[in-house]
Amino acid sequence: MSELSQLFPQPLWDIFAKICSIPHPSYHEEQLAAHIIEWAKEKEFHVERDSVGNILIRKPASKGLENRKAVVLQAHLDMVPQKNNDTAHDFEKDPIQPYIDGDWVTAKGTTLGADNGIGMASALAVLADDSVKHGPLEVLLTMTEEAGMDGAFGLQPGWLQADILINTDSEEEGEIYMGCAGGIDVTTTLSLSREAVPAGYSTFTLTLKGLKGGHSGGDIHLGLGNANKLLARFLAGHATELGARLVDFQGGTLRNAIPREGHITLAVPADKAAQLKSLAQTFEALLREELAQKEKNLVVTLEAATAAQGALTADVQSRFINMLNVMPNGVIRMSDVVPGVVETSLNVGVVKMSDDRVQIICLVRSLIESGKSSVVSMLTSLAALSGADIVAEGGYPGWQPDADSPVMHLVSETYQQLFDKTPNIMVIHAGLECGLFKKPYPDMDMVSIGPTITGAHSPDEQVHIKSVGQYWQLLTAILKAIPEKA
Repeated sequence: MSELSQLFPQPLWDIFAKICSIPHPSYHEEQLAAHIIEWAKEKEFHVERDSVGNILIRKPASKGLENRKAVVLQAHLDMVPQKNNDTAHDFEKDPIQPYIDGDWVTAKGTTLGADNGIGMASALAVLADDSVKHGPLEVLLTMTEEAGMDGAFGLQPGWLQADILINTDSEEEGEIYMGCAGGIDVTTTLSLSREAVPAGYSTFTLTLKGLKGGHSGGDIHLGLGNANKLLARFLAGHATELGARLVDFQGGTLRNAIPREGHITLAVPADKAAQLKSLAQTFEALLREELAQKEKNLVVTLEAATAAQGALTADVQSRFINMLNVMPNGVIRMSDVVPGVVETSLNVGVVKMSDDRVQIICLVRSLIESGKSSVVSMLTSLAALSGADIVAEGGYPGWQPDADSPVMHLVSETYQQLFDKTPNIMVIHAGLECGLFKKPYPDMDMVSIGPTITGAHSPDEQVHIKSVGQYWQLLTAILKAIPEKA
């Protein structure tokens, strides 16, 4: 028995604990999918999969509610795999270790997977709990949302029978989402040429770590440190005065997670080693002062290293450093239509250098298509100036708000009745799958709700226990209140 079993609602938390015990990072959801399918068969639910691996489970209506509009509860199967540098964890083999920390549930040194594991657990708990009253019910669990929305892209028309879709991937109790940003992945590739590290040079690895990281949509407006951009800033400021030769640059792991750490390997003349050490210490002090309110645990370290390969030639080094240093990052524009919400942003998520090339992988998000196009245009111009190649792919549409959505109004009224307060009707800058679902199901009425989750896509991820109970009350009350078919 997990310690989560003491929490309300118990069926949801028990299922979530089981989900945590089965590895399910993006592209490795099959073990969890197999477990859920077997679970559904044991309970004699109708269950099937489509060609891209999405799971659909159907449960008949509760007695007397057969004429209600059909509802599909939707969540995604995968989680974001992020861990602290000092945590030994293989996301493809090791279970997540959740534990109660005061008013929250979090995990030991890794992402928790509450995004979207709590939503998935809530949908399965509704199936399992016959005391929950509902009309005709479907549960849709999609594949590989976090790494490219593969399941949503592959969803075919005619498979779902529901009139209403409730997405469970929102992360703030008391907020109802009726729209979201679209996105596109942009990879800039610069070919590298190398030469031997000059004689008389010493090699060091400078590491920046301890940043918070976070969700590249939901947290992009918080002013958190981006390890890739900060390391580029150090190189742009000091490479010339040090006579430094860059050997390696590695930063971030996912395009949709603000990079928490990165490292550069560089060689400097032996008589500049002390100056490099001093500049590294000054850089840490500068960042600690500059980001004092946001990044209280950042650390800059410098260690002696061995150059495993040659250094970049002077021209390539200059073009790479300047390109990364000037590359836009963070909030590009706030929305005029939805006050307080980011309209357009990008996250310089991953810098990956090999022997002969370096790739910079960004995720561009916008509530409007022209916003995505504008940022892609900027990045394309920057690549051209830098002599780099650029590819924009995997674009997905935003979910356009519908102020007249019947289910949105039903959810709002139900929340008001339950908790005697008015929920916030919101548009979220993060990407939800609803925009993609609208293509095969243009007439389906959609809304997104969820409990309070903070630190998503980082090892600081946690879910607020009380809000899970409130979310469960809301979800089950909505299902009971779904109107009859016209």
